Amino acid sequence: MDVNKTIFVAGHQGMVGSTLLRQLTQKGYQNILTRPRSSLDLANQQAVLDFFQAYPIDEVYLAAAKVGGIVANNTYPAEFIHTNLMIECNVIHGAFTTGVKKLLFLGSSCIYPKFASQPMTESALLTGELEPTNEPYAIAKIAGIKLCESYNRQYGTDFRSVMPTNLYGPNDNFHPQNSHVIPAMMQRFHQAKLDQAPEVVVWGSGQPMREFLHVDDMAAACIHVMELDAQQYQQHSEPMLSHINVGTGVDCTIRELAETMARVVGYDGQIVFDTSKPDGTPRKVLDVTRLERLGWMASIPLETGLASTYQWFVEHRTAIRC
Repeated sequence: MDVNKTIFVAGHQGMVGSTLLRQLTQKGYQNILTRPRSSLDLANQQAVLDFFQAYPIDEVYLAAAKVGGIVANNTYPAEFIHTNLMIECNVIHGAFTTGVKKLLFLGSSCIYPKFASQPMTESALLTGELEPTNEPYAIAKIAGIKLCESYNRQYGTDFRSVMPTNLYGPNDNFHPQNSHVIPAMMQRFHQAKLDQAPEVVVWGSGQPMREFLHVDDMAAACIHVMELDAQQYQQHSEPMLSHINVGTGVDCTIRELAETMARVVGYDGQIVFDTSKPDGTPRKVLDVTRLERLGWMASIPLETGLASTYQWFVEHRTAIRC
């Protein structure tokens, strides 16, 4: 481990990026570059290229992205595909152009077909139709994977991709409509507790099954994958397959998640499921065999992770995005 190499964490103010920054610092890395959006627009090709040319960067963690839940994806499909494509193209090409040794692209499990066999293996990519509610975002993330694969194939670069399951944790977006399921649900249950509301409404039937990974585990997995040397990494790689699933390999129903959330928050009212709202994909759980063979497994149980996240949420509620 060379603690003196220069690492650029793109998207360091987001949930994953901020956790990566913290863990890299804790591991002793000395030269970590970050830039807020106000000083470096990653969607601006020239600005990104100028940045890469100005610094001798050894590694890049590409955690920057436009993200959101079902409502946000349905409402802003053009922004989700355009912004993410621009960021990926600019950062990956900028890294290649300036000779960056390693890059890690962070994608999403929504890249897999809506009715993919469960648990979903890396080879399920592009074998069926995507979930319509987030198809533009998924296509952008697939493009990022293929960018990394293509540069590796043509130029021999070492650009890797990790596909996380549903993430949660500190510094998430807790908006009740535009966020993902856990932060939206946590905000809703917390407010219901404060208001002593008799019920909390949860979107959908409660039957879909989802897998959830704490952001601390996600960041640890990313760093683990990046610290593997090329021989270790390629030992469990398939030809033309640059991405690795990151998750727990365990899922639960949305109903079970809601019941767990109520317990963690301390809400004792009724939970009502609004079946007029979309469920999305019926089941999403990742096959994490490849990552386990590379020497990493998740360590934070769901209820434990929810409890620590809720504590952070309560302590920072006045300052976070709600």
